[in-house]
Amino acid sequence: MTAYLDNSATTRPSTAVRELIRELSESGWYNPSALYKPSMEIQKRMEGVRKTCLKAAGAEEYRLIFTSGGTESDNLALLGHMKTRRTPGEVLISSVEHPAVSACAEELRRMGHRVTEIPACPDGTVDLERLEKMMGKETAMISLMQVNNETGAVEPLEAVSELRRRLCPEAAIHVDGVQGFLRVPIRLKKLGIQSYAFSAHKIHGMKGTGALMLAQRHAVKPLIFGGGQEGNLRSGTENTFGILALGKAVEDWREGDSERIRELKIRLWEKLKEQIPDAQVNGPAPAEGAPHILNVALEPVRSQTMLFALEGDGVYVSAGSACASRKQKISPVLKAMGVSPARADCSLRFSLSRETTEEEIDYTAERAAFHYGMLKKYVRR
Repeated sequence: MTAYLDNSATTRPSTAVRELIRELSESGWYNPSALYKPSMEIQKRMEGVRKTCLKAAGAEEYRLIFTSGGTESDNLALLGHMKTRRTPGEVLISSVEHPAVSACAEELRRMGHRVTEIPACPDGTVDLERLEKMMGKETAMISLMQVNNETGAVEPLEAVSELRRRLCPEAAIHVDGVQGFLRVPIRLKKLGIQSYAFSAHKIHGMKGTGALMLAQRHAVKPLIFGGGQEGNLRSGTENTFGILALGKAVEDWREGDSERIRELKIRLWEKLKEQIPDAQVNGPAPAEGAPHILNVALEPVRSQTMLFALEGDGVYVSAGSACASRKQKISPVLKAMGVSPARADCSLRFSLSRETTEEEIDYTAERAAFHYGMLKKYVRR
C-alpha cells in the first residue's frame, strides 16, 4: 500500500484538472495575447479564473496577478511594494516564515530598508505583545503567513490588522496564503490586507502557477520586464494551462472539505498517540490550527531515520519544508518556537489533502508505531 501524507509539499492534480489539461492540449493552446477568436476565448476564460479566485478569498474588488507560484508572488509583494518607497522603512517579518519570504530580507536590506523578525510563541504564531511594541511610524510593511507550512499554526490576522490600524495605519500587510488558501477561510477586504499570495499545486492544481492578490490602491513595481502582461506587473506569456487548471481546482473545492480533512488529522494523531505514548505535537493541538498539517516529535528516533523506514513501506511524509528537506538542518521554524534541537531532530510533518483516505491514515500510524518500537532500541543514550 502507498500512503501519501506530504501534501504540504505538493498535491496530486485532481481528476478534473488532469482532464482539463488533456482538453487544453488539443484545443486550448493559443496565446491569450493574440487577437483572433480562439486566443480571445482563452483570455476570457483566464479572466473568469481571476474572479473565481478573488471571490474565494473575499477580495472581489482586488486585482489578481498570475505568477509562476508562491515564491514569485511573495517576492513581488515584498520587493515590489518596497521599491515604490522613496525613503527607507522597516519591514517586520515573522520568525517562522517560509524561505520565499524570509530570504527576501537580505535583498530588502540591500535596498536600504531595515528588516526585523517578529518573535514566535510556543504554538508557532506571532507574539502579539512583542509585535505591538515593534510597530511604529517607521513600519512600512508587515509580512506573515496565514498558515505555517511546518506546524499548521494559523496566524491571528485580525489581531495583527487591528494593531496596524491603531499603531501604523500607513503600513501594508502581506500574507503568504500558500498553505491557507481554501483550507482556512479568509476575507481580505474585511481584514484590510493589502496583498495575498497563493499557489496552485498546493490545492490539486499544477506546479508553476500561482497568483498575487492586490488591493486596488496598493502600489507595487514589477520585478520582471517584457511584454507588459498582467497589467505590466508580470511580463511573459501566461501559463494558460496552469491558470485554467487553477480555476478548475478552486471550483472543485467543496464546503466541508476542510472539516473532513481535520477529522482525518485528529484520527491520525489519536492512533499515533495510542501506539506511541511518548509522541508530542509541535505547534497547535490537532483540533486547532489548520486542518491539514500535523507536526509530531517521535523522540528519540531521528526524523531522517524514520523517514527512510516509512518510505520502505510506501509511506511518504517529511521532516519539514520541502524547500529545505535536502539541507538536513534543524528546522528554523521549530527553533523559533523554542523547540529543543533534540526534539526538532526527531520531528515529522504529516500533511493531508481532500484525497487522503482513512486507510492511508491507519496504515501510516501502524507503520510509524512499528518502526518506532524497533528503532528506539538502537538510539544511543
